[in-house]
Amino acid sequence: MAAGKPVKVIIIALVLAGFFAFWYFDLQSLLSFEELRGRSDDLEALRNANPLMVALIFFGFYVAVTGLSLPGAAIMTLAGGAIFGFWTALLLVSFASSVGATLAFLVSRSLLRDWVQTRFGRQLKALNEGFSRDGAFYLFSLRLVPVFPFFVINLISGLMPISTGRFYWVSQLGMLPATAVYVNAGTQLGQLESPAGILSPALLGSFVLLAMFPFIARSLLGRIKARRQLARFTRPKQFDTNLVVIGAGSAGLVASLIAATLKAKVTLIERHKMGGDCLNTGCVPSKAILRSAHVADEMRRAPEFGIAPVEVSVNFPAVMERVQEKIAAIEPHDSVERFTSLGVDCVSGDAKIVSPWEVEVNGQRISTRHIIIASGARARVPDIAGLEDLDYLTSDTLWDIRELPKRFMVLGAGPIGCELAQAMASLGSQVTLVTHAARILPREDEDASTLVHARLEKKGIRVLTHCEPKSFARTEGAQSAQCVLKGEDFSLEFDRLLLAVGRTPNIEGMGLEDLGIRTTGRGTIEVDDYLQTEIPTIFACGDIVGPYQFTHTASHQAWFATVNALLGHLKRFRVDYSVIPWATFTHPEVARVGLSEDEAKEQGVPYEVTRYGIDDLDRAIADSEDEGFVKVLTVPGRDRILGATIVSAHAGDLLPEFVLAMKHGLGLNKILGTIHIYPTMSEANRFLASEWRKARKPEKLLSWLERYQSWRRG
Repeated sequence: MAAGKPVKVIIIALVLAGFFAFWYFDLQSLLSFEELRGRSDDLEALRNANPLMVALIFFGFYVAVTGLSLPGAAIMTLAGGAIFGFWTALLLVSFASSVGATLAFLVSRSLLRDWVQTRFGRQLKALNEGFSRDGAFYLFSLRLVPVFPFFVINLISGLMPISTGRFYWVSQLGMLPATAVYVNAGTQLGQLESPAGILSPALLGSFVLLAMFPFIARSLLGRIKARRQLARFTRPKQFDTNLVVIGAGSAGLVASLIAATLKAKVTLIERHKMGGDCLNTGCVPSKAILRSAHVADEMRRAPEFGIAPVEVSVNFPAVMERVQEKIAAIEPHDSVERFTSLGVDCVSGDAKIVSPWEVEVNGQRISTRHIIIASGARARVPDIAGLEDLDYLTSDTLWDIRELPKRFMVLGAGPIGCELAQAMASLGSQVTLVTHAARILPREDEDASTLVHARLEKKGIRVLTHCEPKSFARTEGAQSAQCVLKGEDFSLEFDRLLLAVGRTPNIEGMGLEDLGIRTTGRGTIEVDDYLQTEIPTIFACGDIVGPYQFTHTASHQAWFATVNALLGHLKRFRVDYSVIPWATFTHPEVARVGLSEDEAKEQGVPYEVTRYGIDDLDRAIADSEDEGFVKVLTVPGRDRILGATIVSAHAGDLLPEFVLAMKHGLGLNKILGTIHIYPTMSEANRFLASEWRKARKPEKLLSWLERYQSWRRG
């Protein structure tokens, strides 16, 4: 934990006093090899006269030298061996060096960690994550090699996420071998010509090999664990293919494509339609219907643009047929024919994993080196009484209807619920949007949620928050939900019901339980940082894994899963979730990357917020789309971006500039210094950066410039 300001002042004062005393009393002259050899007899006599007092003084002085990171610890270790003999010196030096190192560690942590992490947190992100996970291994290995200056290790460790107790004990154990070597050399002080004679190349090589031991041991333990997991199965003598991919959605298609590009023989198994949810029931059809809905809205707005009112007549069956046409137009991108031409063996059927190396489909067993599960997810159906009696819709089945529901109830106000509620309202339905949450789009900041909520209500959508359906009923000619709204019971009638309450991973029927592949509390497959399951030959990616259920993150994970499966024995890659963007395609759109303001507060992350209103943007005004804002969180006092939220027309198209900046460490000053075409919506990003800069303009310098300009005028 970081020290308060008074404590920091005391620590700094003590450290400075220690340095002053060390140099003022010329103590460094005592800590030289020549001085030690010359006084070895005197030191031994002093030890004989009062061994306990000398041991305590030696211990305290050693702690001070190492705690202040002063030069001379090596000489003192030699002195310990010369004065006290091997075992006593080893005991004294081992504990004194560890206590002193821990003091140096705490000084670094108290004085520097907050400043370093705040200023360089993004650059240190990977190192922080590595130290949180494997800090003990790193520290132990560095301690085993005396080539690395121990005081540098102490100071750097203080900046990293490792506990004080763990640092102490790892240091105690890790420094022991080198301490023993130096102490033993001290017992033979008369035979040494210089400290350089202590560490021969062969001895240094031994230390390096010793430092590798923790990593070698961990690798061996991993191999032993893998062998145990695979021991109960019979491994084929040869394999039909290098990789079997289960599921031809976004993750599975990308995995297959990458495997084929790497010249692996790959088999892709899909039980339903190529393209998965994204093409057939998700991204593509939802954006197609949103486009039709937007056109209807634009026609209704004709008078705003000086055009005579237009009577809008929605041909709902034609709208839904257009949706199917767009699916068919994109379908060739994900077709069997295309992937077969790329070298992928496409198989239609239900896949069952019968061993770590075998998948059964259509009564045939395919043997493979590795398996990737990319079976995706389906719409979740909540357990509510009476729901099974309704002909309810989900985002998977909505596309089959051809009659526009007069009264349309949407249960769930996340991105899918809000998008489809708005679309159906624009096409002519009377829509009621129901959610048990306190507000719609709960993953977004309240200002974004509130703006979209107001737009939905302006369109005539009835939005019910804090509303919990308790049961459903169906009578002749009517369907209804019995709900509790803020503690009050009421009945809600509708013609069709859309369930939009999340998605459930498709894990059934693949034999995962028989193999011992674990799942999480959310029903997703449990994987490590390399997307590897408990069975080392089996990987998983996409919605079946999470934590993000987006097409673009499924594709992102697919690269890591495939490369780790095929080439992991050479080099493994940890999946990177550091910069994940997403968008909700309501009107206005909501797009976000990185931390939201709510998340920053919850996590205790220091931040500054800059906001720019779209109502000030020339192009937005000209287009009559001047509603929304751009909001960016930055590190206090710096332009480094922690997160960005955009609520506006085309927000999803505006966000990538911030995604790029975050991914590559570019700050708002770089965006401000980039020319943006006028007049475009993208200028909003530059104006946001300008607002950040204006809030931090150098007032004192400007006042001096004003005086200077006045002087220039005479």
